[in-house]
Amino acid sequence: MSSRPGENPVTTETPTQSETDRPLRADARRNRERILESARLVFAESGAEAQIDDIARRAGVGVGTVYRHFPTKEALMAELGRQKFRLFADRAREALEQGGDPFAALIDVMRRNAETAARDVGTQQALAGAGADVWIHARAEQEELIALTDELIARARSAGTIRADVRATDIGMLMCGVCSSMGLHVPGFDWHRHLELVIDMLAPR
Repeated sequence: MSSRPGENPVTTETPTQSETDRPLRADARRNRERILESARLVFAESGAEAQIDDIARRAGVGVGTVYRHFPTKEALMAELGRQKFRLFADRAREALEQGGDPFAALIDVMRRNAETAARDVGTQQALAGAGADVWIHARAEQEELIALTDELIARARSAGTIRADVRATDIGMLMCGVCSSMGLHVPGFDWHRHLELVIDMLAPR
């Protein structure tokens, strides 16, 4: 497009993929890591009520620096969600590699993941149904977790140690239910008992 004399030319160009995917400089990478570590702690304490100001203060950076890396709080929560699903998938992969009783391995993964969620309000809220961005943007990580869980279930089914109709998505749904009971401070409500009841339901009848 041409411009009139004395005017700055107008451009509609957008950054190329190589520009947007360029590796971060060392200082920017350190800032991003500090922001994520701070966000993990703040969201673990406050969940979706966490404030960017608090995250920036704990990370030792300005609010603008946080927004340069994560344009919205939801984007930051989504990245934390991806990391959490990667952790869950890593645990399922380790269980497969270690061998042994596949049902016991699956139950161990479920218990470890529940303990992780119990220490993290943000994870509890996301798995209990809040924060749709977490589910949308962590789809690849969820699919990997489901595939690994499905393999554990298939091994347990072959060994006759799990209900024949259990699917990997059932495990995810049940764990979301356990997480929903973690934030309820009601007499008699105990997520540990909730989890053990779920585990008992998985055994063959």
